[in-house]
Amino acid sequence: MTNSTKSKDSYSLVIVESPAKARTIGRILGDDYRVEASIGHIRDLPRNSKDIPPKFKKEKWANLGVNVNANFEPIYIVPDDKRKQVKKLSELLQNASDLYLATDEDREGEAISWHLVETLKPKLPIRRLVFHEITKKAITNALDSPRSIDSDLVQAQETRRIVDRLYGYEISPLLWRKIGPKLSAGRVQSVAVRLIVEREKERIAFHSASYWDILGNFAENNTAKPFQAGLISVGSQKIPSGKDFDPKTGTLNNPTAFLLLDEKTAGELVNRLKNSPAKVKSVEEKPYSEKPSAPFTTSTLQQEANRKLGFTARTTMSLAQGLYENGYITYMRTDSTNLSDEAINAARNLVLSQYGKEFLPESARIYKTNVKNAQEAHEAIRPAGSVFELPDNLRDKLTREEFRLYELIWKRTVASQMSDAKGKRKQLIIEIDDALFSVSGKTIEFPGYLRAYVEGSDDPSAELADREILLPPVKSGDSLACNALEPKSHVTAPPSRYSEAALTKELTERGIGRPSTYASIIETILNRNYVFKKGGALVPTWIAFAVNQLMEEHLPDLINYDFTAQMEDQLDAISRGESGHLDYLNEFYFGGKRHGLKQLLDNKVEEINARDICTISVFSDFSDADEPIVVRVGKFGPYLQCGAVTANLPEDLPPDELTVVKAKEILESAQRSEEPLGIDPETQKPIFMKSGRFGPYVQKGFPDDEDKQNAALLKGMTPETVTLEVALKLLSLPRNLGKNPANGEDILARDGKFGPYIVCGSETRSLPDGVSPLEVELDQALEILSQPKTRSRGSSSSKSNEPLKLFGDSPVTGKQVKLLSGRFGNYITDGTTNATLPKGFTAEELTFDRAIDLLAEKAAKGVSPRSTKRKTIKKSTTKSTKKTTKKTTKK
Repeated sequence: MTNSTKSKDSYSLVIVESPAKARTIGRILGDDYRVEASIGHIRDLPRNSKDIPPKFKKEKWANLGVNVNANFEPIYIVPDDKRKQVKKLSELLQNASDLYLATDEDREGEAISWHLVETLKPKLPIRRLVFHEITKKAITNALDSPRSIDSDLVQAQETRRIVDRLYGYEISPLLWRKIGPKLSAGRVQSVAVRLIVEREKERIAFHSASYWDILGNFAENNTAKPFQAGLISVGSQKIPSGKDFDPKTGTLNNPTAFLLLDEKTAGELVNRLKNSPAKVKSVEEKPYSEKPSAPFTTSTLQQEANRKLGFTARTTMSLAQGLYENGYITYMRTDSTNLSDEAINAARNLVLSQYGKEFLPESARIYKTNVKNAQEAHEAIRPAGSVFELPDNLRDKLTREEFRLYELIWKRTVASQMSDAKGKRKQLIIEIDDALFSVSGKTIEFPGYLRAYVEGSDDPSAELADREILLPPVKSGDSLACNALEPKSHVTAPPSRYSEAALTKELTERGIGRPSTYASIIETILNRNYVFKKGGALVPTWIAFAVNQLMEEHLPDLINYDFTAQMEDQLDAISRGESGHLDYLNEFYFGGKRHGLKQLLDNKVEEINARDICTISVFSDFSDADEPIVVRVGKFGPYLQCGAVTANLPEDLPPDELTVVKAKEILESAQRSEEPLGIDPETQKPIFMKSGRFGPYVQKGFPDDEDKQNAALLKGMTPETVTLEVALKLLSLPRNLGKNPANGEDILARDGKFGPYIVCGSETRSLPDGVSPLEVELDQALEILSQPKTRSRGSSSSKSNEPLKLFGDSPVTGKQVKLLSGRFGNYITDGTTNATLPKGFTAEELTFDRAIDLLAEKAAKGVSPRSTKRKTIKKSTTKSTKKTTKKTTKK
């Protein structure tokens, strides 16, 4: 892989997206190559008005960053935080003999390569390297057969980017004006929110039903192992199950076909049957064969990692990217279930060596994918290389989370080439008088692929035993011992909320969006406060209800499931060169066979009534009230309204839990808050107990008073326990306890963000547990102040500087990389650069490679963590702006 024609000081420059990928490829290529990261996209559309070049600012379309009047020409800029890296790449090009673009082999990767060429304008040979795993063999093969930049893929990415920009930048301002600030709309995001809201509406409309059946305990004889069977019919009438009830009414769908038992009738039936003999009415036994699941795609990996490992979509993709960039797995963004011949041989060899000849089918299993976009149909996600590294061999090289994900991928890949699982299914029908009971059993005669991998299970061997239900070897007409008949009650359950895995599966099956974007979509709807998590379920907020209501009533086409899926197909057709991007963009924005985005939005500002959109009718009937109860989304959050009475809604209350009873309780509590606890004897102002977005608090004076005073309740207090005396003490904070004889300064008792504390000049001390700022006296305070300060306020432990997580040494500074806890949250440092941990990212999820990438991104912005002020930089009129000029062609 050396180049003998190079001068002594020259090298081949290889550009990839991330520092981690650069390090891995750099180790493979050696000294004749310089491998550098672009750190993602180096050019993009303007993010805000400040980024728009001066010559375009007066254009009507300027805020979009796309000239919709001139063939949708995008205006590209190099963001300020990318300038330092672009300069570095330009300098490296000066001594390079040739340029290799080794970005990912998908639309985004192709676009990054194209933007690098457009921005850097290299005057030397340019080659595009394509590989789906980072191994020596794959990199060598890519160097031996480079290609040109694929203009169809670039055009498809640019079209997708423009569509998403037009959708988001045209609709989001409408949401700001009619609902609230900082909201956003998106081509896939808004449809995902619709799915979650509609599921919650089903739960709100759901009416539960109760029903009873009977569970019988039977045995072949009095000494045999017992088994259980459930009642299925009495006479000609079936016993219903949950699926037989209408979820909207709670009544049976076909009442005449079923016998609906209650506690009384179930007990009477037990008494009638308990003395009658039991016998086998029929036995049905059938063989079965189960095939292994296909190797992982992006979507199925996210689903299974969520179900089996509890990982979020973002965590899965972050870990998978680290595994890929370090050469452990193949490329993690793929819709394909296909395996190369090399991978099939590697998997089959492992089956033979690890499980035995009987687990290896005669011929290889070939998995076909339904991916329409053949250019992006890479291999499935699998271990890298021609010999798959055993998971145990990597246990010390990977973090716990990386190891678990690698093991999951390894097992799924190997299992995909194993023999079918085989066994028998058996059903017994048992007769007692005119009542029939049923039980199904299952035996596994040959585990096949289940020996390596069981969906949703961490331990296949243990799971195999759980999957077997053994029944006795009885035949029709045999008598059975009936040990007991027990009435059982059941209540129907509402449809389950979407988990991340379930939402990913639903979007995939509907053909909406791309699995590689689902992690960022879920992250966005969480950050925009459209949903929150309860356990593993995604729960919509009332803001999501209001946004979805606006979209459904005024822009229904844009969140139509079929329309959104068709958009995806059309964008894929552009990437295959089968469809023109301008025709598509014109129809999407200006219209053609149907209204375009611009037409749909015409006059919507005047047409949409903000109050109506932000009013959500939850209760269909509230006959004992003069006026209906509604939910409104206001400036400071959601609240209930019934006539003139309003009450804030708790932010963590799921919409389906807002029953009429609960709503009345909240409104009555709000009404009580209008009645004062008493009068302040000093000011003669009323003292109220209030409830706000951030919890209960006491208020002195009326809401419109200029000198109104509020005080939050202390930790552990509840509104019911707050008396006038306690309220006055809360309002007295900070309390002046007296002078410190050592320095003559006042000592104050306060309550703060991190709990109660005392302060004297520049000295602060947290109050010990059990010591209240309302009760602490001067002598106690002096004793506390005399003790050495053991921790910074707000730190979670006395060892406030102790790292939360330690990594290896930084390849840049040579110092150890650490995750620390700071005043404004957790951050990573390499001794020179500090990078804040992204919102929602936990210490457990953070890998060394991700830490290095975050530090590199921060360093590329050129902001020193030590500096307290940013230097003022004059705006330049020569800001890097690039219009699209498609000069690259596909070879």
